[in-house]
Amino acid sequence: MTGWQWLCGWMTVLLAMLAAPATAASAAGADSRGRVLSVCILPARPAMTAAALFARPSAFDCHIDQRVLGSGDFWLLSEKLAGIGAGLPMPVVRTPSLWRTHVTLHVLRADGTIDRTGYGSNAIAPYLRVGAVTELALPAGRSPPIRLLWHVRGAANIRGVLLEPRLIDHESAMRRDGTMRAIYAAFFGMAVALLVYNLALWAALRQAFQPAYCLMLLCLIGYGLTSSGIIIEWVPAMDDIERLRWSGLLLGGSAASLLVFARFFFEPRVFDGSLKSANAVVVAALLSFTALFATAAPWHIRLLDALVTATYLLLVGIVVWVLVQAWRRRSNYLWVFAIAWGAPIAVGSTRVAAAMGLIVWGGWIEHSTIGAMALEALLSAIGIAYRIRTLSRERDVARERETVARALADIDGLTGLLNRRAFLTHAIGRSGPQTLSIADLDHFKTINEAIGHDGGDEVLRAVARALTEAAPPGALVARLGGEEFAVLGDAATSIAPATLLTGLRRARMPFDIPVTTSIGTCTGPLLGEADWKALYRQADRALYAAKAAGRDRACDAASLGLAV
Repeated sequence: MTGWQWLCGWMTVLLAMLAAPATAASAAGADSRGRVLSVCILPARPAMTAAALFARPSAFDCHIDQRVLGSGDFWLLSEKLAGIGAGLPMPVVRTPSLWRTHVTLHVLRADGTIDRTGYGSNAIAPYLRVGAVTELALPAGRSPPIRLLWHVRGAANIRGVLLEPRLIDHESAMRRDGTMRAIYAAFFGMAVALLVYNLALWAALRQAFQPAYCLMLLCLIGYGLTSSGIIIEWVPAMDDIERLRWSGLLLGGSAASLLVFARFFFEPRVFDGSLKSANAVVVAALLSFTALFATAAPWHIRLLDALVTATYLLLVGIVVWVLVQAWRRRSNYLWVFAIAWGAPIAVGSTRVAAAMGLIVWGGWIEHSTIGAMALEALLSAIGIAYRIRTLSRERDVARERETVARALADIDGLTGLLNRRAFLTHAIGRSGPQTLSIADLDHFKTINEAIGHDGGDEVLRAVARALTEAAPPGALVARLGGEEFAVLGDAATSIAPATLLTGLRRARMPFDIPVTTSIGTCTGPLLGEADWKALYRQADRALYAAKAAGRDRACDAASLGLAV
């Protein structure tokens, strides 16, 4: 299976899982989501009791924004309940898990009795469900419940004290749990698979953006485990507030690693100038302020939350800047990055708007965050595949150019033979005795004067062709410089100098001008630089002996008593 098929398969699985909640809700009907209860709030004071507060519903404020009351302890009263008969299965009450140390739920029944249940943040495991929602079952009784009262202690009240309390029957709650588990299972499976896949790619390709992408996936896996509450199932002793600390820290790490990934994913020209520094500042701010919130809260928790919100606002701004800069500088990867970042930008803007009080915070924001980040991770993986494909093509082109450049560096431009440097590279180190023949044109200066330098070049090309045709297989033929050529081959299969002379004499020259050549040969070892110098020196002496003897002939060093 190719990388593209693999990624497309995971995209299909993820989209199917993301579509599951809508399908399940459609099949089960609108009531499967339960009934959202409206609540009224009252700051807690000493000596307040549930019975007294049930008797004075007018003491509660039903219209105030919960967040303006700041952090502390609160009582929250629900609207009157209807449709819950005595003896029927009791529904459960679901609320998003928020920063609070203890929650007690008081249930007023029609006969005036009051039951209660609750949990502390340090023992939340039995009550926390996937999706980071707490679930409290209404106690069974002979008389139906008519009103609910929550006593919330240690509330940070950043997004609210109690959000979207929902009555839902037990069967529907279990179906929703199953759907959420399927979605998170698909996300974790995709993230782990992408992590392994890209670690393998990094080991092979060593691209700087790949470790940043893998770090992002690790942070997303951690964020998914903490933000969904699944981590509490694995570590039941974990405090819910500690879970929220880790969730915020890992979300900040995901966002910071995304910016680092973008820094190395694009071409260097995209981040030239002030954008490079601004990107580094936002990365440092994300890591610093999320770490500060995780370690220092609830100390000045609202100020810390405002600082974290400001960094996410900077994140949205820097991403827009990156996209604009990539468009202006004609990046090849703009389109895939823009598609991948579209969902996180939209959801990030929603988180910022909710934190600033522009829209109402809800559990859907947390779920949309993980969904958007999952989609971004998958699309970024496709972007990486495209980036690697482009990189491979660029490398192939570069290798072809390098091969051509090396070939051109090794070839004499006029004759197409090996040049002196390439000839020595291939010649030195050949095993066994080697025969070197040096051929030098006679009176080449006169030839140039007679037919011009262009004609002289044609003569050199004709001599090169003749030597190449006459040389045995495996022999090296080179132009050593000027009008001097060399033929080197194994002594056992080397061509006789007389045969070389015959081939040169038969070669047709420009304007049929007569051209003669003198050849000097020598046989000996050629294992090192010293061997080459000795072999060439003796072959050169034989060449000059041939010229001294009247030219147009060949002379062997051995016949002259010259030994290597």
